[in-house]
Amino acid sequence: MSNEHVHENTQVIIVGAGPIGIELAISLHRLGVDYILLEANQIGHAFTKWPPNTHFYSTPEHVALAGVPVHNLNQQSISGEQYLAYLRTLVEMFDLNMHVYEPVTEIVRNESGFLVRTAPRRGERRYYSQYVVLATGGMAKPRRLNIPGEDLPHVTHYFPGPHPYFRTRVLVVGGRNSALESALRCWRAGAQVTISYRRPDFDYERVKPHLAMDISNRLEKGEIAFLPATVPVEITPEYVVLASTEDGKIPNGRLIRHETDFVLLCTGFVADMSLFARAGVILQGEEQVPVFDPHTMETNVPGLFVAGTAAGGTQRKFTYFISTCHDHVAKIVKTITGIVPDKLGTVPARNNAVTWEEVKAN
Repeated sequence: MSNEHVHENTQVIIVGAGPIGIELAISLHRLGVDYILLEANQIGHAFTKWPPNTHFYSTPEHVALAGVPVHNLNQQSISGEQYLAYLRTLVEMFDLNMHVYEPVTEIVRNESGFLVRTAPRRGERRYYSQYVVLATGGMAKPRRLNIPGEDLPHVTHYFPGPHPYFRTRVLVVGGRNSALESALRCWRAGAQVTISYRRPDFDYERVKPHLAMDISNRLEKGEIAFLPATVPVEITPEYVVLASTEDGKIPNGRLIRHETDFVLLCTGFVADMSLFARAGVILQGEEQVPVFDPHTMETNVPGLFVAGTAAGGTQRKFTYFISTCHDHVAKIVKTITGIVPDKLGTVPARNNAVTWEEVKAN
């Protein structure tokens, strides 16, 4: 039976149940504001794509939400699995009004607010709201190289963990934190690892210190091979063709044939800004950064806000993280309610450096 005519009215619709979307929902819940949190998949969907037992680079207080601390046994950084458990706890703790597996297909501005259409498995639903907040994140899908062989079965953009690569040859493409961590984990699990990176060397100032020390030791001892200033231009079942970028050209025509069993493309991720575009939000530049008022987070579409890492579009140099987006929640809640929430991020005892006086003043 179709639910085409099912509709619901609310004051705020939040699209995206990642960390900041959940924190915003909690803030509105505490103030008694009527809201609905819509998620196309399951809460924290981006973390479900992390490799097993992958830990945050940030410590627990940097990923805490809504004044609820993240505790664990060793007080070190937590894994993606632990964070998903934390997010589930928050949803149940506040009994958030949330619909999962309900992707938003259309946002239409009208005289009274917004019509939001969704496409759950049961059929189309329609919602009417005064405000909409897009907290859809910035890592919707991999950044593709668009080269022959990229879709072969032995090639992946998502690191599945090191076990599949035991006693095999693995080519890791990339030179940032995720690439180096993947290479190290594969090597320690018994793989023969080679790294291809488009630059002559890693930018150790942008690599986490523990990874920088570890990878430099492995390279110095010859335990992990390194093909600097190279980019893949073709992947076959038996080998990868790499082009040199040594003279600054990408590629410059000098080719290397590297035999390997598996290829792991750690080339980054891109945001899906299509919902913004269809709603009428102006997107700027190659990174598709949405236009918004930095004091309120309201976009050029009145009543439509952006929150979280989606504010940076596809970030090539990351400035928006969980820990740097709590002020988005403060600004949006203040714009809608006139009140600045007092419980954002972690508990005050571990959050003394963060205040919302600037938000309150504007």
